[in-house]
Amino acid sequence: MNIILLGAPGSGKGTQAAFLIEKHGLTHLSTGDMLRAEIAAGSDLGKQAKAIMENGQLVSDEIVIAMIAARLSDKGALFDGFPRTIAQAEALDKLLAGRGSQIDAVIELQVGNEEIVQRMLARGRSDDNEATIRQRLAVFEAQTKPLIDYYQKQGKLRSIDGSGELAAISARIEAALH
Repeated sequence: MNIILLGAPGSGKGTQAAFLIEKHGLTHLSTGDMLRAEIAAGSDLGKQAKAIMENGQLVSDEIVIAMIAARLSDKGALFDGFPRTIAQAEALDKLLAGRGSQIDAVIELQVGNEEIVQRMLARGRSDDNEATIRQRLAVFEAQTKPLIDYYQKQGKLRSIDGSGELAAISARIEAALH
C-alpha cells in the first residue's frame, strides 16, 4: 500500500505518519526528515537545501524526486510532505507505474492556519519563526493546494479533520482507509 499524507506544514503529518507506518508496515518517506538529515550532515545538498528552506521556499523537484527514488521499497510507502506540486505528483505516478505500483490513498489533514502557527512555534525548530511559518503556509496554499483537486479527480483523496486528540485523528484516518 502506498499512502500520501497531505497537509500544511505543522498539520501533524509526522505524528500521524508514525501511527500509519507501525499499523501498516510501510516505509516512511519524509522529504523534510531527509533534507534535515542532509543539512545536519553538512553535505552539499544540505547546504543548498538549508539556504532554500530558510527563505521558506521549496527545494527543487529534481533533488526531491531523486531522494524519493533512492528510498522506495516494495513493501509500500507512506509519503510524508511529498508530493507538494502537480509536477511532483506526476513524477511520482510515473516512478511508481514503472515499478508496477500506484498511490492507493491520499490523506489530507485539515488544520486551521492559526492552530498551525501555534503548533510550529511550540516545537522550537530553528527554521520555525512566525514570519517563516507564514511564508511556508503561503507557499503551501499556492503550490500544494492544487494537489487536492488532482487526487480528488482520481478518487483517492480522503479529507480528515486534523485537530483534536491524536487518537481521534488516527481513528478518523484509519476509517477513511477502509
